[in-house]
Amino acid sequence: MDKRIQDLVDFTRDKYGLSQYYLHKWDILRSITIFKNTVYRLSMEWFPNHIKDWDDETYNPEGTACIEVDIHSRKLKSLIFSGGISYVNRMKFDLNHKDEIIHWIEKETGLNYGKQFEFWKQEGRELHFKECIDGVKVSPSGYIELKLDEEGKLTFFSVIGQFPSKKLVKQETYGLSLEQVEGLAKEQLKLVEFPVEKQNTLVPAYAIEEIYIKNDGSSTLPYKFFVDDQPRVQMDKVMEWDHQTQEPFHRKAISFVENVTPEQAFRCEPHPDLQPITEEEMIKCISAIQKFLSQAYADDSGKWVLQSLHRDKGYIHATLKVKELKERVFKRKMKLFIDSKTYEVLNYLDNEPLFAMYTELKEAEEIKVTKEEAFEKLKDFIMLTPYYVYDFEQGCYVLCGKLDCHYAVKASNGEVVALSEW
Repeated sequence: MDKRIQDLVDFTRDKYGLSQYYLHKWDILRSITIFKNTVYRLSMEWFPNHIKDWDDETYNPEGTACIEVDIHSRKLKSLIFSGGISYVNRMKFDLNHKDEIIHWIEKETGLNYGKQFEFWKQEGRELHFKECIDGVKVSPSGYIELKLDEEGKLTFFSVIGQFPSKKLVKQETYGLSLEQVEGLAKEQLKLVEFPVEKQNTLVPAYAIEEIYIKNDGSSTLPYKFFVDDQPRVQMDKVMEWDHQTQEPFHRKAISFVENVTPEQAFRCEPHPDLQPITEEEMIKCISAIQKFLSQAYADDSGKWVLQSLHRDKGYIHATLKVKELKERVFKRKMKLFIDSKTYEVLNYLDNEPLFAMYTELKEAEEIKVTKEEAFEKLKDFIMLTPYYVYDFEQGCYVLCGKLDCHYAVKASNGEVVALSEW
């Protein structure tokens, strides 16, 4: 074992009281952040001392401690005890004393409570925290989760997200109001078909499409429920072809396992997924996608839109969506996995099986309510919430207002309904 890795293993054993454990195996993982930095983590599986000759690689025995530590900062990223069973005699907490738990999280992560993370919710013996910037919500948001067993022993801990330093935050005083953005709110009111399975039908309704409005009101940033870390090239290209390929498409096996060496980790080698996709590569990808579609979706010329390209785990991923006339909550999408050396489509994922259940629903009801009428009904339910949002163009977090509404107006009769009811 590399001496630097051995030092990290010894550090982990001592810090987390793993005297009743032995190291079963380890691996080096790497990922990239939205700031285009490469993060290296040491992933370890510690088996309880009484487990001997374990040869089943499909699962770990109860009590196994799965730990990930940032190789450079030595900060804990995750700690999971299999089956919720821990043989560690330290890291015990009382849920009635959350201040002690918060203090421990601050020590482990180097984050400041109230400045960089805040309490979100408690579910049984689980505590959930969300990322914040000086108490203001953040997008994309980071999360911290912690679970205790009946004795108060820590059985699960996870830190996910960016939690940026002050230098990446463009701090401002929030000044937006709903009156200022009423015109934009009307633009964000969309007529959408919602699937209502209880009634086995599609219900047309007016709803607000979430969006972030910059604090000065001059521009917006798109709302995304989840933002992955890979830099994307936006394409928005309709895929068309005038030929049919007789050769059928055959899926090829793909693997997302990387073999990362200690040398790469300790010299902070940039992740290969950070390499930009060149114009030449885009042309080759488009050609490969057209060939694939002509094989697997021969009659669909002009029906698919190539949304974006990005690198992930050594492959180029292409995200496609169906070019639809109607706005629906659930959209037909597909992801292609392209070999980054041969530019051949190797495999794909199509959400058609999930989407098919909605195509069987009854057609939508007749629309009798205008957009203007619907907006007047929703006006008092629209919310504008302060958020710090990462602006990929500026490379920093900027203060915005998140325009949102938890209600919709049925287009058939004007009834105001909570989106949670659907």
